[in-house]
Amino acid sequence: MPAPVRITEEAIRTAALRLVRAQGPQALNARALAAALGCSTQPIFKNFPSMDALRRAVLEEALAVYHRFVEASVAASSHPAYKARGLAYIAFARTEPTLFRLLFMRSRAGETDSPENPDWNKDTARAGASTGLTGPEAELFHLEMWVMVHGIAVMLATGYLDLDEDTVSRMLTDAYRGIKNKWEAAT
Repeated sequence: MPAPVRITEEAIRTAALRLVRAQGPQALNARALAAALGCSTQPIFKNFPSMDALRRAVLEEALAVYHRFVEASVAASSHPAYKARGLAYIAFARTEPTLFRLLFMRSRAGETDSPENPDWNKDTARAGASTGLTGPEAELFHLEMWVMVHGIAVMLATGYLDLDEDTVSRMLTDAYRGIKNKWEAAT
C-alpha cells in the first residue's frame, strides 16, 4: 500500500488562491477546497485552525501576488516611480480583478489591521519628493492622488469602464498637475 500523500500548508494556500481567483472569495469553503486538493477536509484543518485563519492566509497570498506585480511593473516602467506605482495598482485591477476586489474592495469593518498598503508612508514621501511638499501637505496630496488612482482601478476591476493605458496615464498626469498647481498657488 502506498504511503499517504501529505497535503502541505503551501499546497493548501496555492489551491485556495487558485479557487478564489477562479470563483471569487465567496467560493472558498472547506469542502470546495478539499475537492480542489483531492482530499478530505482533515488536512485543511490540520494546517489551519479555522476558516478565518485560512482566509487570512489567502489574503497574504493575494497580497504577495500584488506586491510582486507592482514591483515588476515599476521596474519595467519608464515613468517616474510615483506615477509608475499608481499605474501598476491600476494595471493589477485590470489583470487580477478578483484579487483586486478581495484586497482593496472588501469591508474593513472589524479589522484591526489592514496589511494591504504598508507602503503608504513611502508613497507619501515619493509624492513629497516629486512635488516639494512636506508633512501634512504631502500626505494630503498623496491622498488626493490615491482617491483618483483607486477610483480608476475600481472602475476597471468591476467592468464599469474600459480605459486604455494611454488614457489612464493622461488622466493621472492631469490630476497630478492639477493638484500640484493648487498647492503651488496656495504658497
